[in-house]
Amino acid sequence: MAALVRLFEAAGGTDVRTYIQSGNVLFTSPPDRAVAVAEAVERGLEADLGVPSPVIVRSARALRRVIDACPFGDAEPTHLHVMFLRDAPTKQAIAALDPDRSPPDEFIVRGSEIYLRLPKGAARSKLTNSYVDRTLGTVSTARNWRTVRTLAEMAEGA
Repeated sequence: MAALVRLFEAAGGTDVRTYIQSGNVLFTSPPDRAVAVAEAVERGLEADLGVPSPVIVRSARALRRVIDACPFGDAEPTHLHVMFLRDAPTKQAIAALDPDRSPPDEFIVRGSEIYLRLPKGAARSKLTNSYVDRTLGTVSTARNWRTVRTLAEMAEGA
């Protein structure tokens, strides 16, 4: 993760820190520079690794809104996940998502996030990043509910 921290710092991020070994990075930047930092890191990752690796950014405030807007508030927290989308999908694209693709899994799209309730776990779900990206025409990254909450707490405490 040290190399990832260096990429963020070189791109203009400050106070850079990571959470667990999954590419979760918290950094500080002026709000109007956050996307530029992410794009520079994305280019650096592709140059270093030789494969595209999307970087999706959310502010501390946006993470808090994601938590507060969870439509599955009564669900077992270990069943909850959030897919963060680079772009908010169109209504037409959302309608193309099949609600019966992976029973008993459920999803709700809100803005540029997809809330997932996956009772059998993410590994067994057919609601994959690949499926969502292809159907919605964007890129996504998914995090379990515990990680989302921890990242929000870390960001708010910074």
